[in-house]
Amino acid sequence: MFETIGMLRQGGLIMLPLGLCSLTAVTIILERLYALRRSAVIGGRVPRIMQQYGGEATADAALAACRQTQGPLARVIEEVIRTRHIEHAQAVEAVHATGRTQVASLERGLTLLEIIAGVSPLLGLLGTVLGMVTVFNAITAQGIGDPQVLSDGISKALVTTVAGLIIAIPSLAFHSWLSRRVDDYAMEMQNAAMSFVFKVRALAKRGQ
Repeated sequence: MFETIGMLRQGGLIMLPLGLCSLTAVTIILERLYALRRSAVIGGRVPRIMQQYGGEATADAALAACRQTQGPLARVIEEVIRTRHIEHAQAVEAVHATGRTQVASLERGLTLLEIIAGVSPLLGLLGTVLGMVTVFNAITAQGIGDPQVLSDGISKALVTTVAGLIIAIPSLAFHSWLSRRVDDYAMEMQNAAMSFVFKVRALAKRGQ
């Protein structure tokens, strides 16, 4: 543990923004893992609302149930029911707009996570370059002298590159995985919404 703390101190001031990147990345990842649970996005109640919808007689109850339910799919299905009386093309566009808004909420923080994954190695490289400049300035002033001093200086300079990669690799991996998860949810919500739109319209045509 003390060796790790010593290595962090060797990295110099560049370790401060790298530490901030690390803390931000961990916060985003944990928050998104919690927010992108299936129960939070799809929920168990919304599919039942869609299945039990029986036309105009149950519309108000279904709408109230959606409003009392948290989650993106609930907002989309609520919009389908709310727009059931307007023209089909306008209703579909309204549902798509709501869907885009909900997908954007699912993607919250992922752009910042992607930026961290890209910036962290560059910060680490910057720290290494600055460290190497310091090492070579010392060589210019004092000569090579003890090779051990030179190797120690180079190893200290490389600490920031190591730290940057340690932050970037999991950040990039989680960004890709979470983005894929959002895409899967978006497709599932779109399919469910369009299927429900056709059900609502079909019941309305039959006068139910």
